[in-house]
Amino acid sequence: MFDSISSKFTGIMRSLSGKGKISEKNIRDAVDEIKEALLDADVNLRVVRRFVNSTIDESLGEKVLNSVNPGQQFTKIVYDKMVSLLGSSEDETKLKLKGKDATTVILMMGLQGSGKTTASHKLAYRLKKEGRKVMMVAADLVRPAAITQLQVLGEKVGVPVFVLPGEGSRAKVAEKAIDKAKREMFDTVIIDTSGRMHLDQELMEEIQRVAKVSRPDECLFVADAMTGQSAVDIAKEFDEKVGITGVILTKFDSDTRGGAALSLRSVVGKPIKFIGVGEKMEDLDPFYPERIASRILGMGDVVSLVEKAQEAFDQKEAEKLQKKMEKNTFDLQDYLDQLENMNKMGSVDKLIEMIPGAKGNISEDDINLKELEREKAIIRSMTKFERSNYRIIGPSRRKRIAKGSGTSVAEVNRLLKKFEKSKLLMKKLAGNKKLQAQMMKQFGM
Repeated sequence: MFDSISSKFTGIMRSLSGKGKISEKNIRDAVDEIKEALLDADVNLRVVRRFVNSTIDESLGEKVLNSVNPGQQFTKIVYDKMVSLLGSSEDETKLKLKGKDATTVILMMGLQGSGKTTASHKLAYRLKKEGRKVMMVAADLVRPAAITQLQVLGEKVGVPVFVLPGEGSRAKVAEKAIDKAKREMFDTVIIDTSGRMHLDQELMEEIQRVAKVSRPDECLFVADAMTGQSAVDIAKEFDEKVGITGVILTKFDSDTRGGAALSLRSVVGKPIKFIGVGEKMEDLDPFYPERIASRILGMGDVVSLVEKAQEAFDQKEAEKLQKKMEKNTFDLQDYLDQLENMNKMGSVDKLIEMIPGAKGNISEDDINLKELEREKAIIRSMTKFERSNYRIIGPSRRKRIAKGSGTSVAEVNRLLKKFEKSKLLMKKLAGNKKLQAQMMKQFGM
């Protein structure tokens, strides 16, 4: 989402970070560029003014102009302002969940097409993984096939969906669902409500009735990031009429300018709690202001990178891999498994954003994804014995493997040479405890 604004901020920060001394003019010029970048990203005008004025006020003091590293000091100020703009802390972005001996009610609301139903099942999947007993409620009685869609998604993530056939009152559906949840010891209820194509009195009254009977612990407004500033205006309306406790921003992985995300917290006063980053059921991430601010400024996000790696790579498998590296028994099957696991971590451009210093210096084009796919095809064309004993792969076998994978013998040769070098590198790393410690320290582990 923040590709455009991040590129601009990265350039601004880089131009000042290397300076041993900066002047008031340097700062004002940088702030003007920041102002332009924010406005281009469709950030609310009042938000931009407050951001720019507070940045200038703090940057023009002796603390920056006379500091040993003025560029770094200025970057720190901009980073702190960006974190404050996005949400101030991780604590306020967390869901307020009761203990498992009580029932937490989460009300999902927003306009039609914002992604409420999809967000509901993603949230249900996430909470189920955390050990909660979740039930979803089909209270969208307006949109055709909405109930069927939620049932299909519920089955996909293994979460039951409460349906009350023939009932026309959304409030009655919510009431009966919560009664059932309490009887059957569900500790979390997610209510998927109706939406409209635009705001109207009937929609608000309906949501108010559902909220009155369900008494939700969380009222989450679901907004489509692609709607830009209108998402902020709609959120204000929902907050005034119903009251919202947080926001789920869907389609965060789109190529929109990011104005909604950068304006919501300041204008509405409610935190963004989750962001939708893809179509899969696991593509709902907690919104961490510090990490997003770091990515926008091109500073990377090592914590999220490590978390994604931990999710993608099984701990026991990682330990086995470590032992194989130490014994130099790492084979082509292991190499294929690691290539497959990399796909689980997300798209390459998103991973590049998380690597400190990579934004603006490395692009997705620099990484040959087609080459990686060819390597996987080549290994899959080998027998199990060949994968575990690559040295037996002579000319005739290489010719067969090339034909089976739709590649050339030269490409098979290149993969085997690359693998040979990788084994040597891993052997050195496995035997160098000092280097391992340095890498662990760098990644904050």
